[in-house]
Amino acid sequence: MPSPIQVVALLKAQNIRHVRLYDADRAMLHALANTGIRVTVSVPNEQLLGIGQSNATAANWVARNVIAHVPATNITAIAVGSEILTTLPNAAPVLVSALKFIHSALVASNLDGQIKVSTPQSSSIILDSFPPSQAFFNRSWDPVMVPLLKFLQSTRSYFMLNVYPYYDYMQSNGVIPLDYALFRPLPPNKEAVDANTLLHYTNVFDAIVDAAYFSMSYLNFTNIPIFVTESGWPSKGDSSEPDATLDNANTYNSNLIRHVLNNSGTPKHPGIVVSTYIYELYNEDSRPGPVSEKNWGLFDANSMPIYTLHLTGAGTLLSNDTTNQTFCVAKESADPKMLQAALDWACGPGKVDCTFLLQGQPCYEPNNVVAHSTYAFNAYFQKMAKSPGTCDFKGVATITTSDPSKQL
Repeated sequence: MPSPIQVVALLKAQNIRHVRLYDADRAMLHALANTGIRVTVSVPNEQLLGIGQSNATAANWVARNVIAHVPATNITAIAVGSEILTTLPNAAPVLVSALKFIHSALVASNLDGQIKVSTPQSSSIILDSFPPSQAFFNRSWDPVMVPLLKFLQSTRSYFMLNVYPYYDYMQSNGVIPLDYALFRPLPPNKEAVDANTLLHYTNVFDAIVDAAYFSMSYLNFTNIPIFVTESGWPSKGDSSEPDATLDNANTYNSNLIRHVLNNSGTPKHPGIVVSTYIYELYNEDSRPGPVSEKNWGLFDANSMPIYTLHLTGAGTLLSNDTTNQTFCVAKESADPKMLQAALDWACGPGKVDCTFLLQGQPCYEPNNVVAHSTYAFNAYFQKMAKSPGTCDFKGVATITTSDPSKQL
């Protein structure tokens, strides 16, 4: 993995202003100092039992991992554990105590106004999640959920939720269409309608978030905002994960960012922004499990982009190519007619100089539509300073780190 200084350099180069850490690493927090980047630090699951059983242990954790770094490092939230109810249920009885002890330590240092305390939950604690209006939390967790929601409400914090349409899609056995999981436009007759509320759902993400809102309202909590602490899509998988692809990961994350930044909210709460962290910044090559587990990152360990997000009209996030090593090429599997149409556009309205593709000119060979399209697409991509959305051509082009001029 890159060093903390390299990580922060990447965050700054890519204009990323919010980051979640899965611990409170001292070197990372030091590197983030004086950057203005808003940081969520985390209490690792293995430390939860100790903190939930001892006010002094919690106060010591806050002193060491928060107070020692603010205000230079802009810590704005503490995530206490991760998916405790589903991954470490034996710690569930002390979860709310841990949150209260951490919060008390913040109050004692007058930091409770700027630093929120919550705990990320898996969306799998929501049962009967569609239609959203019928959703409810697993009732066996009521002894934890009710005091947790009371704490979040009284401290004006938010409900942290991990939302993974990829897994909902994979586990649906074909019931959930891929386009619905990827935020792709659906014809009106394909949209999912909640028969109880008549709300229309155009994507899985909104349906899960609203299922959480309805689950909270079922327990009489109606004013706690939701903060999505993880969401993403893997860019590579094994033979049992055919939809873990570069194209799908790019589509999901690009559309997710666009969806969050347009402030549309969800059908139940339109206009209320659902702040969301993308999982995750880097691939984890040594992570155990299926191939997809290693491939959720936006960047590899050398800080090279796995793909460049299509973010036209959604700001400049991840659009700067700090390596200068990305190129735009035609997809070899693309429909030749679609490629030809895109090639004609690039050489016409796109104003690419395609004289090099004429017979007898240096780039005429190989004389096929894929090679000629790659030349034109990449020329346009470079001419447009690799800005987001300039390597799509209606889906027949893709970003690569291999220089196509050395392969033709």
